Amino acid sequence: MSKKKNGADRTAVSGVQKMTPSEAFVETMVANGVTDMFGIMGSAFMDAMDIFAPAGIRLVPVVHEQGAGHMADGYARVSGRHGMVIGQNGPGISNCVTAIAAAFWAHSPVVIVTPEAGTMGTGLGGFQEANQLPMFQEFTKYQGHVNNPKRMAEFTGRCFDRAMSEMGPTQLNIPRDYFYGEIETEIPQPTRLDRGPGGETSLNEAAELLAQAEFPVIVSGGGVVMADGVEECTALAERLGAPVVNSYLHNDSFPASHPLWTGPLGYQGSKAAMKLISQADVVLALGTRLGPFGTLPQHGMDYWPKNAKIIQIDADHKMLGLVKKISVGICGDAKAAAVALTERLEGKSLVCDANRAARGEKIDAEKAAWEKELDEWTHERDAFSLDMIAEQEGEDGNWLHPRQVLRELEKAMPDDVMVSTDIGNINSVANSYLRFEKPRSFLAPMSFGNCGYALPTIIGAKAAAPERPAIAYAGDGAWGMSLGEIMTAVRHDIPVTAVVFHNRQWGAEKKNQVDFYNRRFVAGELESESFAGIAQAMGAEGIVVDKLEEVGPALQRAVAAQMNEGKTTVIEIMCTRELGDPFRRDALSKPVRLLDKYKDYV
Repeated sequence: MSKKKNGADRTAVSGVQKMTPSEAFVETMVANGVTDMFGIMGSAFMDAMDIFAPAGIRLVPVVHEQGAGHMADGYARVSGRHGMVIGQNGPGISNCVTAIAAAFWAHSPVVIVTPEAGTMGTGLGGFQEANQLPMFQEFTKYQGHVNNPKRMAEFTGRCFDRAMSEMGPTQLNIPRDYFYGEIETEIPQPTRLDRGPGGETSLNEAAELLAQAEFPVIVSGGGVVMADGVEECTALAERLGAPVVNSYLHNDSFPASHPLWTGPLGYQGSKAAMKLISQADVVLALGTRLGPFGTLPQHGMDYWPKNAKIIQIDADHKMLGLVKKISVGICGDAKAAAVALTERLEGKSLVCDANRAARGEKIDAEKAAWEKELDEWTHERDAFSLDMIAEQEGEDGNWLHPRQVLRELEKAMPDDVMVSTDIGNINSVANSYLRFEKPRSFLAPMSFGNCGYALPTIIGAKAAAPERPAIAYAGDGAWGMSLGEIMTAVRHDIPVTAVVFHNRQWGAEKKNQVDFYNRRFVAGELESESFAGIAQAMGAEGIVVDKLEEVGPALQRAVAAQMNEGKTTVIEIMCTRELGDPFRRDALSKPVRLLDKYKDYV
């Protein structure tokens, strides 16, 4: 039966047929269910672009190609399908590198289409010529280079298949002259892997370790989200009575309302989660690579259990035991593995059953203590932050404490919300306050940690799920890198809500200058005009918030305008210059100066 979008025939042609390479490219996208792409139009792929609309494919033109890549990332992470990005050869493609790197570390099945200079001009230094494959070599799972127009459908289909099978970006590189001509080809049907739970031996070993555990703890990672396995993870946790911690920046991998949920690990994470995992004798790392930044000491606690046995389950065998020494490694799908382990534990006598009630009381006590601490942690207490608070109290206007703001935003969050966060000091502190009930709700730049991520990513997420509220968090530094995409949201009716924390500084790096360089500030100040006013000039709504009691109502008004009126809103929150814990305490030490003229700076 033919599927239609905007009146277009969405059924891919079948059998060997004559067509142009552009038609082969577009028909292969149709076969893979593509309905949306992000990018900027260009002469390099105009022949294919000319038939996007009749094929039911919307090209969303962006302000900058990095934004297009982030939109494709957000689209893929929320939908579970491919995200698509395309641009002009040379500078348009090189602008996408940062976004594809972020998608790589988020395991997003993004397909970047990179038209390149024509074959007859390669190597001559012509207009917008670049060697485009090496640019993305480190950040793609597969690179398909169309070396003959007759192979257009073959390479296009393989890029789609490999993006899903290896859960990461792939690159389709097409010389611009290969879109033209006449070929005889067949459109390949998508191939999708049926992932299993892992090997019988390793599953049995893992089940035995769990059966003998006195204090098991589950780390629920991004693989649980990607496998749509939250319910199965929950069932396994309930069988064990095990506390569940979220891996770093995967706060949507377990429902926050569940009694066994304890919060995220990693930078600015949950003290409850950290204190509980520190007591574990067996850790089940489900769908997580246990990345180093997500297990570093935090809040003064070196919480990772030194003597616990670790069971690690990951769909990529290369991740098993890479960061942490493990007792059992299972190469398998997180959802299927959770089911297999639950089945093996059913009807079995478990050591942890004997202390289930006491463990539950510990979980409740640690969670309650952490919530109380968050309620009372109204502002940062280090000397620099206290100085900044006192200084700003003497200025005109009201300045809000970031932690109080984040708590109020948390309380006002709508059901079924999607939130993206940028990198930076306040955004990282938000890790303590963001809680979700369902997967595919939390988007962050993961290990790549690039600025300018949050706004375009939430636009892509909204394009994939227009029925869900979409909110981005950004500091004023990161906001400056992406605010132009507000025009994309307005122009193309993809309404979102952006919360901008305006504290007039590069906070994360400034904290290092406080702690290690005796408050010698270089290049950290960001005096800016009103971001709400700039948003209004771009056709969006703008709200300035400088009273704590207005934070929640402002968010609620903006979300209502988004969902009911299709309006994009920027909420500018005027924050103090206080700073949270340093972002990279592990990477810095007190400087030693050897030259006389620098000795006074030690």
